[in-house]
Amino acid sequence: MITHEFLARPALKVAPDLLGTVIEHGGVAVRLTEVEAYAGEQDPGSHAFRGRTRRNEVMFGPAGYLYVYFTYGMHTCANVVCGTDGTAQAVLLRAGEVISGEEAARSRRTSARTGRVPPERDLARGPARLAQALGLTLDDYGADLLGPGTVRLLPGEERIDPGVIRTGPRVGVRGPGGDGTAYPWRFWVDGEPSVSDYRPAAPLRRRS
Repeated sequence: MITHEFLARPALKVAPDLLGTVIEHGGVAVRLTEVEAYAGEQDPGSHAFRGRTRRNEVMFGPAGYLYVYFTYGMHTCANVVCGTDGTAQAVLLRAGEVISGEEAARSRRTSARTGRVPPERDLARGPARLAQALGLTLDDYGADLLGPGTVRLLPGEERIDPGVIRTGPRVGVRGPGGDGTAYPWRFWVDGEPSVSDYRPAAPLRRRS
């Protein structure tokens, strides 16, 4: 059982410990293989870097709730709120392996335009794909992950060996927060095919 005390720690402590845990929603279960830590107002890569807003309110605690946001006008991404109340700590769920409900995940992930069905390793490979496979939407913002609700965070069958956990720069983060030397805050399980490819943030284009 995952407890409030387990999540009420800094994101950098919680993130690697979430590898191998399972998130369930909409008839699908995903075993997490890749996550990223975000440390609120002390982290230039965090949505909470400039303080509390209506969008990031749930990040400020208490721990154990789901922070869901919409990005690029089309994608939903999900985070586990952690840390002590008021600190805006969160862990982005970057990628995982679908371990049950594969038919439902494939249905959600099949392209409506082309009918293309993604391969198994791509069902939840990347934060937007993971949220889509689970059927998460903005309606799940603030869901209690430790209660009897529709979104649940559960222990995995086996604890991940720390020796196979790797760290590196966060994906797609611009500016100082994307510096992999200062912020090697992406954690993944080495050798897992569901881990996403690393891509740095595209530079902003200046208008002429």
